[in-house]
Amino acid sequence: MNLVTPDFGLLFWMVLSFAILLFILKKFAWKPVLKMIKEREESIAKQLDSAKAAKEQMEQLTAENEKIMRQARAEREEMLRDAKATKDKIVAEAQDAAKIEADKIIAAARLEIQAEKDAAMAELSEKVGQLSVEIAEKILRRELSNETKQGDFMKKLVADISLN
Repeated sequence: MNLVTPDFGLLFWMVLSFAILLFILKKFAWKPVLKMIKEREESIAKQLDSAKAAKEQMEQLTAENEKIMRQARAEREEMLRDAKATKDKIVAEAQDAAKIEADKIIAAARLEIQAEKDAAMAELSEKVGQLSVEIAEKILRRELSNETKQGDFMKKLVADISLN
């Protein structure tokens, strides 16, 4: 039972060996352990700083990316507006050219129709004249087939001429 209740000699040697152990640890182990802890602390601080810098750089790159995307969208919209304006202009020019061409064709057709109409009227007048002459000739031949009718007709013509 001496182990449970220590006496003064055992207590003295335990305190002495603990003090020696503390001295040895302080002399040889404590400084390197503290140095390693300080280095580890500095390493963690550096890594945190580099992580923070990387995060800031990523945010900056993201913002720059967004800016570039907005510019690209704006350029695309501008190109689409320009293309639409060009298309509208080309369509309008084509419509104007087609209208002018159609007006020219219509005017030419009208002139041609008028010329054809005039030619037809002239031809019709000529035909009517020929038919009138032929009819008059046939009527005169029939009417003037004998000499008494010819004499009466001459008298009538002379009377008509003197009246006019």
